[in-house]
Amino acid sequence: MLLAYHNNHLIEAGCDEAGRGCYAGPVFAAAVILPKDFYHPLLNDSKKVSEKNRLILKEVIEKSALAWAVARVEHDEIDRINILKASIKAMHLAIQQLKIKPEFLLIDGNRFQSYLKIPHQCVIKGDGKYASIAAASILAKTHRDELMKKLHKKFPAYNWISNKGYGTLDHRNAIAEIGLCKYHRKSFSILPVPPDLFNLETSQNK
Repeated sequence: MLLAYHNNHLIEAGCDEAGRGCYAGPVFAAAVILPKDFYHPLLNDSKKVSEKNRLILKEVIEKSALAWAVARVEHDEIDRINILKASIKAMHLAIQQLKIKPEFLLIDGNRFQSYLKIPHQCVIKGDGKYASIAAASILAKTHRDELMKKLHKKFPAYNWISNKGYGTLDHRNAIAEIGLCKYHRKSFSILPVPPDLFNLETSQNK
């Protein structure tokens, strides 16, 4: 069961990102301040929740949270400053947009840079431990997925409606066939499918 808070006497915001390992698109981050007594049986790390239930949770979180915000850093800035700095910047932007100033930050993962000297605690796999981080993971994931579905309409060959920009076999097959587009992260080591595997896949799909 997820922990409701780290410190009962402080206003806590949970923070998480989505899309850090993707080949294309922005990295998103969310910050969420939940009521101390918030509970929902479906809430968990977004990677362990079905898309249907993530959308249910998105609506619940946005209605129930004391404050929430989502921010993103685009692919070209990721290329300029690197994905770690971009992920942290997205978290900072989300925290900045909160309508209530947090007194403590719970950060998913093990890397963060202090924001306005607000005390923080990094928690490895925190999205499976604290409700506020799990809620942030849900919002970051659902908002990012929504954008990738829109970008899919511009570049349907990459199948972003399904893979959301991750380096799946279908995505890499498309890169092998048509190359990269403007939304790809050029600083990443984006590898197409090896020729032998690509030829096998395409022959099987005919």
